[in-house]
Amino acid sequence: MPLPDVIPFIGLGWSDVLFLLLSGVVLAAAFAVVFGRDIIKSGLFLILTLGALAGIYVMLGAAIVAGAQVLVYIGAISVLILFAIMLTQTKVAPVKLAFQTQVAPAALAAVLLAVLFGLAFGSTNWGSTVFTDTPAATGTAPVAAALFGPYLLAFEIASVLILAAVIGGLYLAMEPKADEVGEEAQ
Repeated sequence: MPLPDVIPFIGLGWSDVLFLLLSGVVLAAAFAVVFGRDIIKSGLFLILTLGALAGIYVMLGAAIVAGAQVLVYIGAISVLILFAIMLTQTKVAPVKLAFQTQVAPAALAAVLLAVLFGLAFGSTNWGSTVFTDTPAATGTAPVAAALFGPYLLAFEIASVLILAAVIGGLYLAMEPKADEVGEEAQ
C-alpha cells in the first residue's frame, strides 16, 4: 500500500514534515553549540548542525552544495576544529569561561537583529527580485563531473596524507609520562 501524499490528521506533505524535522535539528543543534558548556560536545553539535543543513540543501535540489557542505565543512573544517580543541585544551582550564559572561548582551543583540531581519524581509517585494535578463540555469553536471571524476583520487590521497601528518604531529606533541622520561636516554 503506497503512502498518501498528505499525512492524515496533520495536513502536511512528506517533504514539509522532513523540512520541519531537519530545520528543527539545525536550530536545536545550533543552540547546543552556542549554549553548551563542554567545547568538545559543542564541536560535535556543530557537525550535526552542518549535516542537517546539508539535508535541507538536498531537499532544495542543490546536491552539489550539499556535497560540498559534507566534504568541506563536516569532513575537513569540523574535524580540524575538533583536533585543534583537543590539542590545545588543558586539564586545568578555568571553571567559568570568559565568553559565558556575555550571554545577556549577546541575547539582546540577537533579538534586535531578528527584529531588523523580520522588518527587512517583511517589507521586501520578493516578486521583483528576478530580472528579465537573468540567464537560464545550466545545471551542475559539469561541476559534479569535474569534482567527482578525475580529481577524486587525488583529493582522497591528499586527505590521507594530511591525516597521517596530523597523527604524526599528535605523536610528536605528546608529553612523555613520568616513567618514560629516562627510557629514551638509555
